[in-house]
Amino acid sequence: MKLNYKRTTLIGLAFASILCFWQFYDQVIPFILENTFGLRTTVANSFMSVDNILGVLLLPFFGALSDKTNTRLGKRTPYILYGTLAAVALMCVLAFLQKAQNFWGFIICLMVLLVVMSVYRSPAVSYMPDVTPKPLRSKGNAIINLVGYIGGIFATIVMMFMLKSETTDSGEKVYSSGQSFVPVFLIIAGFMLITVLIMVFSLNENKVLKQTNIQDEEEINTNAGKKLPKDVFKSLVLILLSVFLWWTAYNAVTTSFSRYCVNVWNVDLATSSGYLTVATIAAIAAFVPLGFLSSKLGRKKAVLAGILLMTVCYTAAIFIRQETPLMYAIFALVGIGWASINVNSFPMAVEMCSGGDVGKYTGYYYTFSMAAQVVTPILSGLLIDNLGLGYNVLFPYAVVFSALSFVTMCFVRHGDSKPDSKTAIAEQFAAED
Repeated sequence: MKLNYKRTTLIGLAFASILCFWQFYDQVIPFILENTFGLRTTVANSFMSVDNILGVLLLPFFGALSDKTNTRLGKRTPYILYGTLAAVALMCVLAFLQKAQNFWGFIICLMVLLVVMSVYRSPAVSYMPDVTPKPLRSKGNAIINLVGYIGGIFATIVMMFMLKSETTDSGEKVYSSGQSFVPVFLIIAGFMLITVLIMVFSLNENKVLKQTNIQDEEEINTNAGKKLPKDVFKSLVLILLSVFLWWTAYNAVTTSFSRYCVNVWNVDLATSSGYLTVATIAAIAAFVPLGFLSSKLGRKKAVLAGILLMTVCYTAAIFIRQETPLMYAIFALVGIGWASINVNSFPMAVEMCSGGDVGKYTGYYYTFSMAAQVVTPILSGLLIDNLGLGYNVLFPYAVVFSALSFVTMCFVRHGDSKPDSKTAIAEQFAAED
């Protein structure tokens, strides 16, 4: 049994398109809301949370809807193709509304765009497990994540070279006021369109499903929508709770670390970007090796190892009271731990369902991660500001939720893959060579 790397990479182009958009969205839209339209930070942040709220509401619905779709393009491809076309068109409109400084037109168009992005994320992520045998899904997910991050890196590079920045008195780099964002909107939209068109024209979903023959149609139709056995359902609830908990810890760190650097270490905001970049690079480098390692260790052990590594790193950071190069090593380990979790947790969640419910369970998985991203900025903000604990509470907060995710994950009994025997691994490497 061997993973089809070419096909998996092509499927990953849809994820690259999605991550390219979100990288652009997270960096540029807040600036436009504050500087083009003069919104206060609190109001701008409220608009920025809408995508997570929509994700919680829409991802399971459209994931389940795609499970039941049957067209000549397949069941996932129509959502990916037409969703991307709609998103690209809306981005072009959004660019010119920003240039014209049409506030209400911009906001309405942005909200519609966020709905469209929620429509096809679950179908896009569900495509890989549809056509990948269960024992190979961790490796497949590693490839998907690697290709996806390339999209995020592309967006970062485009913004680095296309947008002019200024340095404030506090050392923060911000985009110059008055510049046109139209070229960047169009380049990001072009990347999204090209990557998805390459995927669509290179892969015929219905043909690929017949070739892989993961499950026959009768089995899918018979088991789709059936209630899970109690013990399996318990494992599903526990892994989704674990997703919520480790995202609560991780997202608190990534969203508040820049302010932690300023308030605790008294260093400029550029410093935090360096640490977070190291974590991202380490995660990208680790995706594929960890996909192979999980075949030997098993998914659950790989996830627990990732959680433990991140918890230890968060704990170590509590005792570092000033900027030090040691933090680069700590954040590199955080990135590796995060990669180990992401490569293996999603395949565990969809392992528990039939082939006819992959989209629905993909939606569940991302709903819990997005719910954490809605809750944790509010909860950590209450501790930091309202209770007066300050930014020193950030890493203890992360330790608590990360440790809780380790506890809940220990009780997950389903969704793992059987580790390959030494002989099977040797044969696989020989076949790939």
